Amino acid sequence: MADDELWDLTDADGAPLGRLQRRGDAMPAGVFHIVASVCVVRGDGLVLMTRRAAIKDWPLAWEFPAGSALAGESSAETAARELAEEAGVRVSPDDLALVGRVTEASALFDLYVAHVDGDPSLELDPLEVCESEWVTLEEAFRRGARGEMAGPWVNRLDDLGVLLARAVSR
Repeated sequence: MADDELWDLTDADGAPLGRLQRRGDAMPAGVFHIVASVCVVRGDGLVLMTRRAAIKDWPLAWEFPAGSALAGESSAETAARELAEEAGVRVSPDDLALVGRVTEASALFDLYVAHVDGDPSLELDPLEVCESEWVTLEEAFRRGARGEMAGPWVNRLDDLGVLLARAVSR
């Protein structure tokens, strides 16, 4: 999480405003930045969950790999980059299927699904992730319900859970 990280600002529909925002600076009212996440699904139907490093906000909480779009980056490119950076799993943005978007206070959150073959080897970034686990989607939902996922995931799963279940089971 670099202090010199720049994001593109968008309107509520995701249209670029032609302005940049530095990570950590106060977000202007009524504008958004893109945050993207990917739920990776193995051939056996299990999904990858990662646990946030103790030094991050929402320390030790579970989630699907996610992060903010860098300036000039598409939502799908962000999801693929974050997955590679945090867990070492490489997928093409073209391999991602958009589940849906949730409008949050200052972010437009996009959730994707990526189906992968076999059991991909993981390379966790210790500055981002302290552990990972392949679980059923039902277990991911239970973790959300028990408050074991990072706080924003509660609303994200409420809004996108049914769509996510369909995308995972395809």
